[in-house]
Amino acid sequence: MAEISETSRESARVLPAGKAMSAPATMDWFLREVLPLEAMLLQFLRHNWRDSADIEDLLHDVYLRVYEAALKQVPDRAKPFVFTTARNLLISRVRTRHVVPIEAVADLDALGVAIDTPGPDRSAIARDELRRLRDAIDRLPPHCRAVVIMRRIDDLSRGEIATRLSLTEGTVSVYLTEGMYALADLLNGELPDPRRHP
Repeated sequence: MAEISETSRESARVLPAGKAMSAPATMDWFLREVLPLEAMLLQFLRHNWRDSADIEDLLHDVYLRVYEAALKQVPDRAKPFVFTTARNLLISRVRTRHVVPIEAVADLDALGVAIDTPGPDRSAIARDELRRLRDAIDRLPPHCRAVVIMRRIDDLSRGEIATRLSLTEGTVSVYLTEGMYALADLLNGELPDPRRHP
């Protein structure tokens, strides 16, 4: 981590809240006031966002927003500013994804959206496609079938599949790739080619 000079530390201390700071002074303020909040911030993000794969990106985005805002104006108190920024970022992500968490709506009628009930023709087509998919999955080699079902239907990670099947993650990846190519071939009416690789 870069050394912060005494001059920049001193300038950050004497600069009153509500004023713009230089980049070195802002970095010093960030390291002193914001970084110590990381454990609490991570806990907040994990508690309020379902997809754990997004947490590091969210943390980075919060840090970036806080730092850029501090360059323009020093917040009076760092902790409430950081957590308000995190909350606003989560709200923004929900809006841009057009995702409404099910917990947020107790009654689906509250969404104000008409339910699009498929007609009989769409239902028949969907049942036919589902049957074709089930038949194609049943025709996969057993090792590929198990991996494809666990990954694509049960939504298990490669690591979880490897543990359950006593395989390496590399082997799971190979079986998944082979299975998906064979499945595509079967659904397109072709005979699966086991030698086909990406």
